[in-house]
Amino acid sequence: MTSIQKVRALTQTGFFILFLLAPPLNIFRYDLNLGNFILFGHNWTMRLDLFQHGDGNATDAALHVIFFGLLPILLIAVTFIWIAWRYGRLYCGWFCPHFSVVETINKLMVRASGKPSLWSRKLPEKQADGSIITPNRNYWPVTYVVAVLFAFVWALSLLTYLLPPFEIYSNLVHAELTRNQTIFLLVATAVFSFDFIFARHLFCRYGCAVGLFQSLAWMSNRRAMVVHFDTRRASACKKCNNACDNACPMRLQARSMKRKMFTCTECGECISACIQVQGGERDKSLLDWVAGEAAKQSSEPPATMPVAHYRDRAVD
Repeated sequence: MTSIQKVRALTQTGFFILFLLAPPLNIFRYDLNLGNFILFGHNWTMRLDLFQHGDGNATDAALHVIFFGLLPILLIAVTFIWIAWRYGRLYCGWFCPHFSVVETINKLMVRASGKPSLWSRKLPEKQADGSIITPNRNYWPVTYVVAVLFAFVWALSLLTYLLPPFEIYSNLVHAELTRNQTIFLLVATAVFSFDFIFARHLFCRYGCAVGLFQSLAWMSNRRAMVVHFDTRRASACKKCNNACDNACPMRLQARSMKRKMFTCTECGECISACIQVQGGERDKSLLDWVAGEAAKQSSEPPATMPVAHYRDRAVD
């Protein structure tokens, strides 16, 4: 594992833990019983409760909604879009708890079938680091169990974002879940299981609104950070079995033009694969992140190289 992927593994793990612990620690959740958000242990009512008890007028209520509701949400949204505009789908590749599950199940499916998803082509057994992974059907039960377990954890976590977490945990341990709680867990687990087993990449690429808005913001900025392929050293690819393409969790082709990498998550797996193939030294890699004028130039093929020389479509 390269240093890039070690750092990314830490950020993904940390954010996944935060995703699970945010409700029980009252960092952030919406309580259906109270009818308001809870933020860092405090009821986020935008102070409308004071208005409901007669302590204020309509003007005060409107100002509270603006300053304690709309402005914070707008600030968060603008900051998020600005980061995406400048760095791409950074949240997806480095923080998103769904994407970390996608990558985990990808690896298990490669172990089981040689393919990262049911709909992908079979990958070479030789990995970027030189190791060999031979498909073993014994990994299929493990893959399915892990997918369903992740699905249940997701369903349980989402329920705790809506109802008091320790009430849910207690009901689950003592088999005293209410009818609605049971239905929610069963349906959500089934939906997430289907997603994790069959539609992981399709959801990330086409169904996730958070990812889509990041991609749109990124594509609007020709100087945004992008994975750049050093075409001057393209001959070095001859000794490689497309390791960068094989490593991409989104099944993209890393040496394509920017517009062909619309759903790139900036995970750096392609860069790490190239580093390993080229001897483990980053300065020898043909792929790396660039920004500014260099990113603008790498967004389109150079005039000296025919467009056909670039790979024009995703693997699946």
